[in-house]
Amino acid sequence: MEAVKIDQPIQNQEKNTEKQTKASIYQIVWRWHFYAGLIFAPFLIILAFSGAVYLFKPQIENIIYEDLYFVQEVDNSPLSSSTQVAKVKEAYPDGTVTSVKFYAEPSRTTEISLMENGQMSSVFVDPYNGKIAGSLNNDEKFTEQFKKLHSELMIGGTVANRLVELAACWAVILLITGLYIWWPRNRASIWGIILPRFKSKERTFWRDMHAVPAFWLSVFILILIATGLPWSGVMGEQINRLATSTNTGYPPFANSWGEKPESTFKTKDVAEDVPWAAENLPVPMSTNGYEPISLKDVTLIAQNENINKPYTISMPQDKKGVYTISTSHTKPGDNATLHVDQYSGSVLTDVRFQDYGLMGKAITMGIALHEGRLFGLANQIIGLIVCIGLIGLIVSSFIMWRIRKPEGKLGSPSKPKDKKITRTVFFIMLGMGVIMPLVGISIIIVFLLDRFFFTKLKPFKAWVG
Repeated sequence: MEAVKIDQPIQNQEKNTEKQTKASIYQIVWRWHFYAGLIFAPFLIILAFSGAVYLFKPQIENIIYEDLYFVQEVDNSPLSSSTQVAKVKEAYPDGTVTSVKFYAEPSRTTEISLMENGQMSSVFVDPYNGKIAGSLNNDEKFTEQFKKLHSELMIGGTVANRLVELAACWAVILLITGLYIWWPRNRASIWGIILPRFKSKERTFWRDMHAVPAFWLSVFILILIATGLPWSGVMGEQINRLATSTNTGYPPFANSWGEKPESTFKTKDVAEDVPWAAENLPVPMSTNGYEPISLKDVTLIAQNENINKPYTISMPQDKKGVYTISTSHTKPGDNATLHVDQYSGSVLTDVRFQDYGLMGKAITMGIALHEGRLFGLANQIIGLIVCIGLIGLIVSSFIMWRIRKPEGKLGSPSKPKDKKITRTVFFIMLGMGVIMPLVGISIIIVFLLDRFFFTKLKPFKAWVG
């Protein structure tokens, strides 16, 4: 009996220690979640809003630019592509045609990219009579503004691009830490996680409006972020290097006619609408010749090679350059990148979706999913719901914060007293930073500010609490 009495306090002490440890972990995770949300919420709203608009780029542009995109009458005998380009050169004698895009719809105009006075614009030609419907500065297209907002916050440059990538990566940590904080710890707590408590008080209601949608949307948001990272500056380059080093992106030699002389250019440097997996494909050089083949000949090659529209033909940039036939903004299975000798018409490089490695295929499908074109309108609607849901999460978190914030203070969760737990969670966060380098750098900066700045200066110390 005495042994039982002696063991009981020990067991109680162990239980108390375990509770304190869990409470400390909860406190520090909540603290990171709070600060990350406070800093990056504005950027995530911008990304979600601009992404939601850009999802519907085809529908929006078809309405806004209807007079430019579509012809009034459809004929059975369109003009040759060479004739259409000649019409554009006649109307814009100082311009240089860089590419021509052909669409599957018979009612669509031919889109010809033109460089004039350092500005890239699109000229739209009626393929049946050669009349020019008009032109658009590529940078001034309505949806292009949202693309710039989405990728570089309209500011442009490396810093803006890195900020966008940083916000997207921190969104991953916000989701992981949020799921830990709100994860059901008993049967009763399912209410407020899986199902909201609509009849509860204001504070609990808004807490549920934040936690419940986050629970249901977390996987979709993670997929949306992951499929956007191949475009980012730091993570995108890491993904590209991994795909190249493991030979899971594109084949190192995707040749139709064996080895050939290669230029120092990559495909993304000389062509438009290039699939992600073929962007870094080395560009071959054309053999010596006197008379280049016509654009009409290149369109016949595209037909013979079963290239599905829409596709783009990019012009040779010099005497050694090649024609590039490419299609990217369509179903992943239709992706194609062909380099054609400008003199002989030989297909020097032919890379299709089936030629991609495992990683290349996965990323290509992910990009199509991200842009809302993997499975049509349903893909766009799901993407829209996720974007609206993300904005709703941020708005509800702001309201929740305002309700619980003490007057004159930030209302941040207090630091846990257990420094060992704090260090452990910090190093776990740094582990995530190894995978996402920008996050790792930002974690160190935030840690140093919190350690030596915010908690040392009286005004900040009083505000942080």
